[in-house]
Amino acid sequence: MSEKYIVACDGSSASERALDFAVANAKSTGASILVAHVLEWSPYSFLTPEELEERHKRRAEELDRAQKAVVDKIVKSVSDQGVKVDSVIKYGHVAETLADIAKQEGATQMFIGRTGHSGIAARVFGSVAVTLAQIAPVPCTLVP
Repeated sequence: MSEKYIVACDGSSASERALDFAVANAKSTGASILVAHVLEWSPYSFLTPEELEERHKRRAEELDRAQKAVVDKIVKSVSDQGVKVDSVIKYGHVAETLADIAKQEGATQMFIGRTGHSGIAARVFGSVAVTLAQIAPVPCTLVP
């Protein structure tokens, strides 16, 4: 079985360092990389049909923007370094969604920057990195 690394990428400098570390490891082990970008999306209980339609439209626009602004550039960079790479963008709670992606994709390891694009909420409720380190189904490397 070949190694598959999940790298959480949000466009921050910390995620770039995690990606660089994962790529260096992938080159030495022959692993492939799955770039994972997760957009927070909270469910709403009570929406009118019009609000649901608008919400789905915004969601599609956000996915497209994330693909073009963040993920495509990262995938090209990794591919240019000779590492097999693919990508996934999903909505959800970031740490839980990354753990789910790792399970679904048969990942052997995950890489995440210690700090990313998080604000005051992360200081109050805990960071994605800390949560992921606790719930990851595979070894999780936190890169400073």
